[in-house]
Amino acid sequence: MISKLPFGRTGHNSTRALFGAVALGNITREQADETLDLLLRYGVNHIDTAASYGEAEDRLKPWLETRRDEFFLATKTTHRDYKSAREEIHRSLERMGVAQIDLIQLHNLVEKDECETAFSEQGVLRATLEARDEGLVRFIGVTGHGLETPRRHIESLNRFDFDSVLLPFNYSLMQNEQYARDFNELAALCCEREVAMQTIKSICRCPKNEDSLPRATWYEPLEEKDDIRRAVHWALGRDGIFLNAVGDIHVLPPFLEAVANFSAPPSDDEMEAIHDEKAMAPLFA
Repeated sequence: MISKLPFGRTGHNSTRALFGAVALGNITREQADETLDLLLRYGVNHIDTAASYGEAEDRLKPWLETRRDEFFLATKTTHRDYKSAREEIHRSLERMGVAQIDLIQLHNLVEKDECETAFSEQGVLRATLEARDEGLVRFIGVTGHGLETPRRHIESLNRFDFDSVLLPFNYSLMQNEQYARDFNELAALCCEREVAMQTIKSICRCPKNEDSLPRATWYEPLEEKDDIRRAVHWALGRDGIFLNAVGDIHVLPPFLEAVANFSAPPSDDEMEAIHDEKAMAPLFA
């Protein structure tokens, strides 16, 4: 079974591996059911989806009919304006067949102009606050991709007291000195304010190219079980963070096994070895 940590100040103890339901976006109902059963075997109790993840919210609906109370349920909205975001939140509730979402997240809020819109009087933040006041959502978070994300999250936290953040974190990316400095500053701020820190792309090998295997991820993940173990254990060596599971159902089993068997992170020499051997490269440049 996978160990748990307090998910920020929400009062929920989430498994350190959160299920990234993007993996359900373009698969069959049978495959979705098998994947969700796999989560139960590992005790995963936190689902992270998004309105933009294809059919993921629809795939969760029949499962949540009988198991809603077993999971912390998070989704996301990509809209920046009040009206569209409010409509999307209601649509997500309907698609998943639930009365309440535990965490609504402002998805990939990184571009400065989009941030200004989001925080404006007619922005998405207003829609999430109204939804919280109405009991439709409980907590509000922010997510992001790219090298600017840690800095943007710090700015967002200084404008609003978000309950969670989500951003990339892996060995290759943390070799970028500026990203590492910003990530560490954000981590310290999250610790101080009890903001849950979710990370993604822990087993990213490199950007996709014409020789990449057909995977559901938009990057090329590590494939070998031992490589996945080392990458996952390196990420878990960072106290207090959560790992969102890989968005491909075929790589998910060794990922969850690695999280369940975590005891200590690999050495820097081990990570350098896998980095060179597998030609690992940052997803963002």
